[in-house]
Amino acid sequence: MRVTNQAELALTPTAVALGKFDGVHRGHQQVIKPISSSTEMGLNLSSRELEQGNIHSTVVTFDPHPQEFFSGKPRTLLTPLNEKVKQLQLLGVEQLVLLPFDRELCELSPVEFVEKILVQQLQATQISVGQDFRFGSKRSGTAYDLQIIAARYNIPVTIVSLEIDTQHDSTAQNTTPEMTRISTSLIRSILEEGNVERAQQLLGRPYTLHGVVVKGQQLGRTIGFPTANLELPKDKFLPSNGVYAVRIFEASGASELLEFLALGVMNIGNRPTVNGENVTIEVHLFDWAADLYGKKLVVELEKFLRPETKFASLEALKNQIQLDCSLAKAFFS
Repeated sequence: MRVTNQAELALTPTAVALGKFDGVHRGHQQVIKPISSSTEMGLNLSSRELEQGNIHSTVVTFDPHPQEFFSGKPRTLLTPLNEKVKQLQLLGVEQLVLLPFDRELCELSPVEFVEKILVQQLQATQISVGQDFRFGSKRSGTAYDLQIIAARYNIPVTIVSLEIDTQHDSTAQNTTPEMTRISTSLIRSILEEGNVERAQQLLGRPYTLHGVVVKGQQLGRTIGFPTANLELPKDKFLPSNGVYAVRIFEASGASELLEFLALGVMNIGNRPTVNGENVTIEVHLFDWAADLYGKKLVVELEKFLRPETKFASLEALKNQIQLDCSLAKAFFS
């Protein structure tokens, strides 16, 4: 996939899906669908036209995340750039344009944004956005404003309805639209609770951690449970501290094809039993003895088993890990 942070260098003309797209969850997928070359029909052009390169399917998003820009604080992401690229490739997107989110971009009026970015630089032939999309100075432009402004240039705009979590009980007392609308913020809050199974429903896939195996303190070996210590991108959002049942894959080759390695358990936390200070991600692979140092692993979180706990001794910790492994194996069976 082609990735650029300069809109003027993008392959044109384009079919554009516009938004933040952190998580590339089910709602995002619906916004991307109208411009994707993997769908049978775009708005005004066939998938054949997209695949032949006449029109380049393009996701346009922002870097850094707008919330990071306005708060001045680093923001962790459900899908850091490498993960986002992989998910967009699976959806049939040809290129990703990262608009530098700076003061200059913030000060563009809705009309200026359409004219400068979408018309002049990207030569958009069609646009797809979510119903709640806002753009332009002080977020003054709505999706419907975009539709009106783009119509002046004969660019059709698809406004995609908000995707609802149909498995959530919307009839429950005190339920609000925010509780049923699939959103990045909702998924983050669910992951903070350790509810990876519901997060999987909203994402349309398991939540994953992508990291390189580095040397740790090797304490796991001393109690019979060797672990692979994962080093993750600094901007990766972590779910609740605790122990999870996981599937482990190796990403190999230039294309990083995934090869299944093993089932296992993973701990996220600061290892209070041994007075750890920093958060670590340690994965124990069932029935695995080969060296993994330097390998890139992809870990799918399937079930939250328990919160992180401080045990009175290493022996008590060992007994609990044995129980964790039994629970994970029972879950997978």
